[in-house]
This record gives sequence, C-alpha cells and structure tokens, in this order.
Amino acid sequence: MEKLLPPSKEIARTSTGVMSSKVSGLSSNARKWRIALYSHDTMGLGHKRRNLLIAQTLGCSSLEIDVLMISGIQDASNVPTPPGVDCLTLPALHKNIDGKYQARRLDMSLQEIITLRSQVILTTIKTFKPDIFIVDNVPRGAVRELDPTLEYLRTQEKTHCILGLRDVLDEPAAVRRDWKRGANEKAIQTYYDAVWVYGDQAIYDLGKEYHLHPKTIAKFRYTGYLDQRSRLKFIDIESVQAFRSLNLPSERIALCLVGGGQDGALLAETFAHAELPPEMNGIILTGPFMPREVRQKLQNYAAQRDNLCVLEYLAEPTLLLNRAERVIAMGGYNTTCELLSFQKRSLIVPRIKPRQEQLVRAERLQALGLVDVLHPQQLTPQALTEWLTQEVQPPQARNCVDLKGLNRIPQFVNEILTSAHHSSQQAS
Repeated sequence: MEKLLPPSKEIARTSTGVMSSKVSGLSSNARKWRIALYSHDTMGLGHKRRNLLIAQTLGCSSLEIDVLMISGIQDASNVPTPPGVDCLTLPALHKNIDGKYQARRLDMSLQEIITLRSQVILTTIKTFKPDIFIVDNVPRGAVRELDPTLEYLRTQEKTHCILGLRDVLDEPAAVRRDWKRGANEKAIQTYYDAVWVYGDQAIYDLGKEYHLHPKTIAKFRYTGYLDQRSRLKFIDIESVQAFRSLNLPSERIALCLVGGGQDGALLAETFAHAELPPEMNGIILTGPFMPREVRQKLQNYAAQRDNLCVLEYLAEPTLLLNRAERVIAMGGYNTTCELLSFQKRSLIVPRIKPRQEQLVRAERLQALGLVDVLHPQQLTPQALTEWLTQEVQPPQARNCVDLKGLNRIPQFVNEILTSAHHSSQQAS
C-alpha cells in the first residue's frame, strides 16, 4: 500500500506539464492568482468529486495560485487538499429522482434557500476576487442561483469565466428542451469566455449531438476525460489506514458501486442476491446518501453470507476499485472515468431518471467494447450472476480513450493567466 503514496515533491508537480515562469513569477501581482470552482451538488457526489480532483491537481501544480471550492456537499472540506486549496460549503440543496429541488436539511422554502445560497456565492466572489471562475455543469447554477454573480462579473470584466461540462448531459431532445427553457446558450454567449468539456470529442461531440449554436460551439475546448488514477496521488494516511483496516480477503473481489447511494438501492439489493463464482467475494459500497433502512437491509443480507461485505462509506473509494477484479456499477461520470482509467472489467447498470445521461454514455462506450451494459429494466440477480461467471478480458481503454484532461486543465489555466499577466503589464 505504501506504493500508492508518492513522495511529496512528486505530488507537488502532479499533472502540470511545463508552466510559464511568467505566470509563476508574480512581479506584477500583489497576491497569488485566484481560482474559484462552483458545483451545485444537489444529487450524489459526482460534481463535488470532479471539482475536488481538479482543485487538487491545480493546487499541486507549479502555478502560483489559491483555489477556493464553492460546494453544496458538507464533506468537501474534510478531504485532503494541498496548501492553497480551501472549501466553502453552501446550505445543502436536494434534487429528488423526479428532478425537483428542495432544501436538504433546513426548514426553508425553495425560494428562500436559493436566495440564501445565491447571496453567499455573490458575496464570496466579490470578496475573493477570482481571476478565473470555473462553473460545473449548470451555466446559471441550480435554479439560476448564479445569475447575480455572473451579472456582477460581467460588469467587472476582470474574471475569466469558464463553464465545465461533463462528456454527456442527457439525451439530445431533453438537452435542447431544457437548455432552451433555461436560456443556457444565451448565458454561455453572454457570460462565459470558454467551455471546457471533460470528455473525448471523438466519443461524444456535444456541439454536434445537441445541435448547439455556432457561437456556443466556438467557445468549446475538449480536455479529455479525467484520469482517476491521479486520485491515488492525493490520498492521506488516514484514508490509507481506513482501507487497510478493512482486512480485505485475498480472493477475487467483485465490487458494487452505486455512487452517493441516493438511488442505488435496487442495484445494491440485486447484487446482494446474486450468486458469486467460487473464490470470489462481493463488496457493496452504499454511499453516504443511501437511506438508512436500505443500508440495514443490506447488512442483514451480508450477515447471512460469508462472501459478502457491505461498506457504508470510504473516503477514497478509488483504493477499493483499484483492488477489485470486476465492478458492477451505476454509470456516473466519475465512476465511468474510474473504470476506464483502471481498465476494469465492468458492467454498468445506468440510471435512467431524471436524466438518461448514464445510459447514453454507457451505450456509447459499450459500442467501443470498453464496458458491458445492462438496462435497469433487465436487472435481476440471475443477470448479474451470469455476467460474473463470464470470461471477460480487461478492456484496453487507455489505448483508445483520451484520458489527459488533468494534464490539459493546468495548461489551459496557464494560458489564461499568462494572457492576463501580459494584459496587466501593458496596462501599467
């Protein structure tokens, strides 16, 4: 396990490429460059984990920067981050399976909590004064909570605004409908300097698939997928000790992943009833948002079997995935990137509500022979048992998928800051 922890000097230069000394040298700046990342975090852990990995990568680069994550997930501030990276947690917002929003914990109306979150974000941006503001996935924020902040930044003209999109948003008709209703393309054309797509254009071309306006497409830059093996470079000793304390069996491991667990009960329970091949042990990672009664039911199932274990939470699940021989999982962006990065034999059972994003992505990757897919309507213990007993060769995903996103993002940031540096010199 010690091999998973590289020397600190190596971490400090992770995924940076060659950075400009003009950006690192702050001769014309009274402070470090500042980057703010926003994720609305209303369902699951995906947006927070993606932004966290980007923040860790930037924070450990040679760029002289401070990074502030603005997140709707409480434990975003309880994970290892390098010096110069911090987190502001917003009052939690929840999106249910029907796509409707509400306060997660506070007794507040939707309008009240959106107003509160919106004002916190605006005040934070006014005070922090970021040179770059990276917004995750939702151009105007959850329930348009970013509108005041984006309008403010537009009047300042000092902050470079970036929209970061995952590789697939939803099936095309739904995206066109939702984006028209939300005036998202107008927002992109008005407020954003660029759109970074965290995916491989050769696999899924957002502009083409969603018939976006040429003015919108002109702002697109594809970073490539985010190689999740980088997470192993940022693990702290507590996470390593927690993993060791699991005392995992030496036999083959089949891992069931359900993201945050909010809507993963059916897959987890079905996996618990599947028959495992000889000398194979099953592990279910429920996620922190799985209802307590479901977690208890799974623990009861596991108590009746000697080859099944249920874990409620692991700070860095990548450690567990790295150890697994086979993975059965839902098809969120981060999970899929992990499966590709570690080249795991995997079966994806995608979520199909409130969006079909996971199904679209899984089917596209299945066509390339990189994953297997089981539609949730066909999910049975027998179907999982049959897949687990098949002789399946590990996919060579890294040979045919662009996974260089964490190399390119610091390069893109460097380009922006270099340009800003030159502009400030000319102005002076």
